[in-house]
Amino acid sequence: MARSARSQAARGTSAQRPRKEASAPKAPYVAANHAIRGIARPIAKEGDKNALHTNVIGEGCCKTLLVEKQIPEQAKDIDGSEKNFVNEAMLDETERKAFTTVEDVANVALFFASFPNNALTGESIVVSHGWRMG
Repeated sequence: MARSARSQAARGTSAQRPRKEASAPKAPYVAANHAIRGIARPIAKEGDKNALHTNVIGEGCCKTLLVEKQIPEQAKDIDGSEKNFVNEAMLDETERKAFTTVEDVANVALFFASFPNNALTGESIVVSHGWRMG
């Protein structure tokens, strides 16, 4: 199967990967994501009166236990190769072809928490190895 055909087939699966467009099975996740981002700014405005900061950290494709379990199952739908599935279906839209780690997210949280002034509040950062660049 050609790479583009494999990628298209993979995109039709329910892999836990970040998507730029919503799909019906992910509607609750997308709604919750928008709600969190939507409420962060009013909370930041309210907290600013007391020098409290509110920011949102979104993650890219994380290799959780659930995702690790799904990789072999969903790779069967393409060509059986877990490596191809990961690279072409899960990480194909990231610049670095890497999963986001807990450490990646923790480092951004530490950055937000240690920022020395009020310049960062009500902000949203997606830690995704360049997924949003494309």
